[in-house]
Amino acid sequence: MYETHNQAVYDLCQIHSLLDRATLDGLQAKVVDGSKSLAEFVVDEGKVSRSVFLDTVASYLGVGRLKDAPYDIPAELIELIDPALARMHGVVPIEGGDRQVTIVTTDPFNTGVVDDVAFAVNRDVRLLLLDPRVVDELLDVYYRPKNVDYTGILEEIDLSEVGTEDEMSPDDLLGMAGETPIIRFVNLVLAQAIKDKASDIHFEPFEKEFKIRYRIDGALYEMSPPPRELAVPIISRVKVLGNLNIAERRVPQDGKVRLVVAGRHVDLRVSTLPTQFGESVVLRVLDQGATQLELASLGMPDDVLQSVEKAIARPNGIFISMGPTGSGKTTTLYSCLKRLNQVDSKLMTAEDPIEYEIDGIMQVGINSHIGLTFASALKSFLRQDPDIIMVGEIRDLETAQIAIQASLTGHLVLSTLHTNDAAGAVTRLMDMGVEPFLISSSLEAVLAQRLLRKICGNCRRAYLPDTALLQQLNLDGDILRQKEFFQGSGCGACANTGYAGRLGIFEMLAVSESVRELISEGRPAMAIREQALNEGMRTLREDGLRNIFTGVTSVEEVIRYS
Repeated sequence: MYETHNQAVYDLCQIHSLLDRATLDGLQAKVVDGSKSLAEFVVDEGKVSRSVFLDTVASYLGVGRLKDAPYDIPAELIELIDPALARMHGVVPIEGGDRQVTIVTTDPFNTGVVDDVAFAVNRDVRLLLLDPRVVDELLDVYYRPKNVDYTGILEEIDLSEVGTEDEMSPDDLLGMAGETPIIRFVNLVLAQAIKDKASDIHFEPFEKEFKIRYRIDGALYEMSPPPRELAVPIISRVKVLGNLNIAERRVPQDGKVRLVVAGRHVDLRVSTLPTQFGESVVLRVLDQGATQLELASLGMPDDVLQSVEKAIARPNGIFISMGPTGSGKTTTLYSCLKRLNQVDSKLMTAEDPIEYEIDGIMQVGINSHIGLTFASALKSFLRQDPDIIMVGEIRDLETAQIAIQASLTGHLVLSTLHTNDAAGAVTRLMDMGVEPFLISSSLEAVLAQRLLRKICGNCRRAYLPDTALLQQLNLDGDILRQKEFFQGSGCGACANTGYAGRLGIFEMLAVSESVRELISEGRPAMAIREQALNEGMRTLREDGLRNIFTGVTSVEEVIRYS
């Protein structure tokens, strides 16, 4: 509950003296992976009753609190809010008239929910606080997803014959995974995900339900959940497809599935993880047919594209693509490799795992279990007479040192890092223990990037954003008054989200002589950033503004990701 608003929970606990500072800091330290929010820790371990906590939240937000769940909501009221919008924002209308609708939500700290719903229903919206667990129940009752019809398939399965993981032997699991209804069901789920251009497919067993979710354009969407009893055979079927050991349920496993969908090959990277209620499985969709591995098709501004082309045209040095997970770093590097893949050059890659296979390139999959790490692969590469090397990620000092050694001995090295901005890549390498003079001698360019959702072209419309939202852009008021802003109103083409597809925003730091000097002196990232800005570098936020003003993306997306 309130997973993205732990700071607000921290503040209200302090303001209302729910917990002392030491206890609160201790609970906050436990919020590390997003699987449990600070609010849940406060209620579960902070010795604050749920009722008292919810009363405090209502007071903090200045909204009324609803204690009893309304399970007699009129159908015409439910139909006011599109199911996709209701599930995306976790909202349920509970009463309303011609001019106003009252809603409850799973996340009352999300201030944008009221505005989004008001726009969608064309009415004033009033928010009441209801226990988020109860709102989840209402969502399940009134907005259960029906995007894939597999009722007929599931009716063919006798649930009484399905046992638990502990009750079923490996032969039983293999037999269930091979039953026709299970095969058809899994095939339907995978085909639908690929059809909807999902990047990931999640199979998630919980105590009383089994969820299947797709990630599309960075957002998760839930399918209508199958019976909880089918979690074991369905996950076993996925493990069979990925050539995994279905009898091993105690340790994580990784595998790969290759399918033919609509006449093209699609690879799925499979990852399993043991949880308290069974194995969680996530499949990453690697659809090379849907990904244009061409630099010119990545949406870079002309000056950034020219800088990238200049950097990778060098005979030696290091080019780094950086950003968080899912920001398109790998696609950028593959596009560079495809551009460089010529008969007169030998290209080698070390990847974890190999996501796309490219003819003419020697690709090595990292396997740390047998000692094949990025560092050991790089050492071997240097004895294979390569011209260009791609390292999936610089994770440690040894890998960084060998990459620098390779660049200084006449090789072009491409790699990725996880940092917030381009200048941060230098600091990250220094933090690993790399000497500043080695970084300045080898680093040629750093490309920072993010992926934003694009406004749906079918329902795009001009609108005036909230003043508080515009203030976050830190632009002069006169400039803003001259600009037009757009958003998607929601339609069938975009599942009423207002967005369809994604685009990249970029920040290119070319290492000039003056920047190289600052790096050699061990200067902080801020000084390097300032110098790059003086030399014409455009920040991620500025590139995002370019896409706002051309009507490609929304203000909210740029603020969220830059």
